[in-house]
Amino acid sequence: MLEASVALFDGQPLFLHGLRNVLAADIRLSIVATGGSAADAVALSRLHEPDLVIMELMMEGDAFYAIREICAIASVPRVIVCTASASIDDAVRALEAGASGYVLKGSTQGEVLTAVDSVLRGETFINQCFATKVIAALRQAAMLKVTTEKARLSLREQQIVQLLLRGRTNREIAQSLCISEKTVKHYMTVIMQKLHARNRLEVVIAAQQMQVSEASQLPLH
Repeated sequence: MLEASVALFDGQPLFLHGLRNVLAADIRLSIVATGGSAADAVALSRLHEPDLVIMELMMEGDAFYAIREICAIASVPRVIVCTASASIDDAVRALEAGASGYVLKGSTQGEVLTAVDSVLRGETFINQCFATKVIAALRQAAMLKVTTEKARLSLREQQIVQLLLRGRTNREIAQSLCISEKTVKHYMTVIMQKLHARNRLEVVIAAQQMQVSEASQLPLH
C-alpha cells in the first residue's frame, strides 16, 4: 500500500471511531481529518487536501454533491464511499459523481484495506457481491446518455416520457407538470418525431429501449 493521508466522514461516531482505528493501525496511513456531514467532507477536504477521502452517503447534507466538490480539488482525486446503502442506484450515482470505490459497511477489514490500496493505486473498487450489477447499471446509464443526446429530448420532453412510462394519460401528465393538455399533445407530437414513433405505444417502446425511467432522477414539477 502507498503512504497516504486520509480523511474520514460518517454521521455515526461509533463507526467513524472504528474505521479510524482500523486505518490508523497501518503505519502508511495518516488520518488528517474526520467529520460527520457532507459539509464537513467538503470543507475539511479543501483545508487538508488528503490523498484519500472515505465517506458515508447516509449522513447530513448532499453526499453526492460533496463527492463532486471533493473530486474537483486538484490534489484530491480519490474518494471511497463506505456506506450502509446497498442500492445499485446509489452506487451508480456515487461513481458517476467521481467516487473511485464503493464499499458496504458489512465488508471485512480486509476488504476495506483492499479497497484503500486499490483506489490509491488509481484503480476502482466495488464490493464483489454486487459489482456485476453496478457495472451493468453504469453501462446502461452511459447508453441512455448517448441515446438521449442523439434524440435531443428536452428536459420537459423527458419528464413527459417518464410519466408516459408510468401509464399516465395526457390529462394526468398536464396536471402533474402544471401545463395544459393541449401543450402536452404538442410535446407528444415533437417527441414522436424525435423518436421516429408513429403513435403513443411506439413512444413508450422507444423510451423503454432508451431506458428512460424514474432512475434518471429528473425533477417533476
